[in-house]
Amino acid sequence: MAKHFTSYDQPGKRKGFQAKSASLEAQVANLADEITYYSHDLDDGLDSGLLTEKELSRKVRLWNQAARTVTKQCGELAEECRRYFIIRCLIDGQVRDVVETTEKRVLDSGAASVDDVRRRSKPLAQYSSKRRELNLELRDYLYKNLYYNPLVHEPNQRAVRMMEQLFHYYLEHPHEVGAQSRKRIKRIGLHRAVCDYIAGMTDRYVLQEHNRVFGLRV
Repeated sequence: MAKHFTSYDQPGKRKGFQAKSASLEAQVANLADEITYYSHDLDDGLDSGLLTEKELSRKVRLWNQAARTVTKQCGELAEECRRYFIIRCLIDGQVRDVVETTEKRVLDSGAASVDDVRRRSKPLAQYSSKRRELNLELRDYLYKNLYYNPLVHEPNQRAVRMMEQLFHYYLEHPHEVGAQSRKRIKRIGLHRAVCDYIAGMTDRYVLQEHNRVFGLRV
């Protein structure tokens, strides 16, 4: 956890780990995950009909740019093929931007070792400022039109409610959590042990436990 850096959690100092940034490998992996998730989500959103190419072209500059590039290079294509090439073009552009920007930042930094990278206050693996602006536009569009769409958001909220109900149930019935979690209760406290126990569950097991405890099939 001490080595985990994201846009929403910045860990404080931890004993034995004084780095300010993650390793270069971790920084690259973090951006690769982001590129992959957004690209797959675009594809899923179009497949489900929650997103349309027309709206994406109007409101998301990255999509519009990639669509124009594909049309210029390939001409008119069938819908499925065109969408595939647009998303591939998006990924290629993102990767190229990260590689070029990161290479320049690494050279300019003078970093000569892994520790030099970790001691820097800001990550070296980054998008260019222009690409970051365009990515934020894409992210905001996906949140508004896909992630928070009731068809997607409500099942997520339902899962949150199920885990919340299980959490309170286990607080009252701590003997029903796993053996390893029961051993940890005295050391880290009941609430933390129960929270960690639920965090280790698979989706399927949460559904099974909720059905067992509350008798409600979801």
